[in-house]
Amino acid sequence: MRSKDRTVKIGDFSIGSGQRLCLIAGPCVLESTELALTIARTASELAAANRINYIFKASFDKANRTSFGSARGPGLREGLSTLAEIKRQLQIPVLTDVHEVHQVEQTAAVVDVLQIPAFLCRQTDLLLEAGRTGKAVNVKKGQFLSPDLMLHVVEKIRSTGNSNILLTERGTFFGYTDLVVDMRSLLKMRALGQPVIYDAGHSLQQPGAAGSSSGGERQYIPHLARGAVAVGCDGIFLEIHPDPDTSPSDSKTIWPLDRLEHIVKEIVAVHNCCQDFHP
Repeated sequence: MRSKDRTVKIGDFSIGSGQRLCLIAGPCVLESTELALTIARTASELAAANRINYIFKASFDKANRTSFGSARGPGLREGLSTLAEIKRQLQIPVLTDVHEVHQVEQTAAVVDVLQIPAFLCRQTDLLLEAGRTGKAVNVKKGQFLSPDLMLHVVEKIRSTGNSNILLTERGTFFGYTDLVVDMRSLLKMRALGQPVIYDAGHSLQQPGAAGSSSGGERQYIPHLARGAVAVGCDGIFLEIHPDPDTSPSDSKTIWPLDRLEHIVKEIVAVHNCCQDFHP
């Protein structure tokens, strides 16, 4: 696949070569419809004002938690109802995770992008079921995989006739509680012929660092986001919340909603400066 063909259409816009930068942003986990609408409306308006595309993201179930007692979210039925309401009111595309094959069909009936969590990126049946829906599929690269090995992930989904695939970099394990980002992986995954997203928050997660929950270094999010856009990515994935410390999941790597405008302006400026140099 040639570089110029590396695009995926979502709603009324495309992500990939020659397209506007895309922001995928929202709370880590759904809490209430009212809060989700507030976050989605703010992010959508900021994206429009800065001439970038926007996809709302949130999980109905955080199935991969450090502790058995950690909050997981409202579940499939209530979560999909909230996501459908966001689409209806704001007319924006939405993304959510699927963890099990039986969730895929029902979720695909509501959302625009099915997301495969990093720890599940090699689960063949889940990838195939997501691919068969024809919906865009965003696969988080597992912390245990090199970017080159994502070729096999891509080939599994393409085998269903679906090439609407996004690949997301979220860091690789380093030591015991830190993740490290190899920026070369953005270019290596782009070379597989699919648009590449950079997850600026989860890349700064410190798994298990807080004992029964993960820690993180939120303060470095803008720096790595700027770096990823400069190196070459097609979008930024970011979790946002009006009060990150109260989020029931991943609170240490969530960006404050009232500081979103600053980071959006920064990544747009970098993208505009560097896009002519990207492969």
